[in-house]
Amino acid sequence: MSALVAGIDSSTRSTKVEVRDLESGEVVGRGVAAHPATTPPRSEQDPAAWWAAFESAWQQAGSPEVGAISVAGQQHGMVALDQLGDVIRPAKLWNDTEAAPDAGWLLKQLPGGQADWASACGSVPVAAFTIAKLSWLHRSEPDNWERLARIVLPHDWMTSRLTGSYTTDRGDASGTGYWSAATGEYSWELLALIDRERDWSNVVPTVLGPLQPAGIWNGAIVGPGTGDNMAAALGLGLQQGDVVMSVGTSGVVYTVADAPTADPSGAVCGFADANNGFLPLVCMLNATKVTETVAGLLGVDTGGFEALALAAPRGAGGVTMLAYLDGERTPNRPKATGWLSGLHTDATREQFAGAAVEGVVCGLLDGLDALRGQVADLHRVIMVGGGARSFAYRLALADLCDLPVVVAATDEAVAAGACVQAAAVLQQADPGAVAQRWGLGVTGAALERSRGWSADATATVRSRHADLRGRSA
Repeated sequence: MSALVAGIDSSTRSTKVEVRDLESGEVVGRGVAAHPATTPPRSEQDPAAWWAAFESAWQQAGSPEVGAISVAGQQHGMVALDQLGDVIRPAKLWNDTEAAPDAGWLLKQLPGGQADWASACGSVPVAAFTIAKLSWLHRSEPDNWERLARIVLPHDWMTSRLTGSYTTDRGDASGTGYWSAATGEYSWELLALIDRERDWSNVVPTVLGPLQPAGIWNGAIVGPGTGDNMAAALGLGLQQGDVVMSVGTSGVVYTVADAPTADPSGAVCGFADANNGFLPLVCMLNATKVTETVAGLLGVDTGGFEALALAAPRGAGGVTMLAYLDGERTPNRPKATGWLSGLHTDATREQFAGAAVEGVVCGLLDGLDALRGQVADLHRVIMVGGGARSFAYRLALADLCDLPVVVAATDEAVAAGACVQAAAVLQQADPGAVAQRWGLGVTGAALERSRGWSADATATVRSRHADLRGRSA
């Protein structure tokens, strides 16, 4: 048995490989390679680019001999395959919003609308979900629909390249819109809404258990893999009551729970986790790419933007940004745009930068509010993602959030979680016990608020944001 395990994080922007010691969890190798850039409303990638990125990242990590490997991939994406297993067309990614009309059409196909969908699969479909993208393919590309033999998710496709078989896991399957976390089964009735003539049981992948191998690659056991958020929960050693706030290209807010959720409003997705529990989650399309865009408009690099945002007065001096630059998923407004309010002739670049950061944070806190409606006793927020390394984001979240905010010690939680799963499958051990042995649940002290910052100041900023949100509906 090799003393090493590997985790793959195949995200929207890149593939990362992390290699860890099986017993200690120490990182002994890393690699990263970029994916082609995409911009909604059409956000597509050729899966071959993911595999090429993996091969590059694997080589950077030393092409190690490992005992087990697992893949964590970006959720929801649609990879359509023909009878030979060849990719029919570029993969639709989670942030592709062209299927928004299809999501609306699907809602009308059940008599109870959103409530019936939440009951059937735990979530209300939006453009991101695989089922909406399937409907788009059926409606928009009939020739490709006729060629369709299998439908898989990004992590499923990467795993199939390793093993030659078509499998998935309960975590990633729960984000399709046609697999229920509550029942642990596919809902053939929901798939039949798109095509009643097709035998869907031959189209979707087999759902593996959390410790069930998917196959063998170069002598290594291949784990079932999972979605990126599910893997991050493993990599953080997440406990009930902890809320992860991932501040990356997109924004994600989630927790672990011991019972499934079904939010008829559609704000909270009722996902499963990568173990035997559940992962209620809220996703926003717009996070650090908003501040990257504003940095470009201000003509500064990342460091320059950080300096401007930190120099802004708390509350950005009354300037408010609604950060829905590429449409939004929560709330479900795929055609929304950004709004900027409170400008006067004496407005400064610092105010603009500060308003952008606070606009993103307020969107994340809207997600936290929605999560609280489904899960009780949430007691702290754990920041992860690229934004967690930004002092401007840290300060804004500490100021505006009413829960203690800590920063995760795990630098690459998704890749770390994939390593945890690989080790758990190899040793047939509980993933939580592996994460604990490796010390992955460690965080620093709670972040401090700005001096003099009050609950009234928080309420004022969030009220201004809520007013813009209401006006943009």
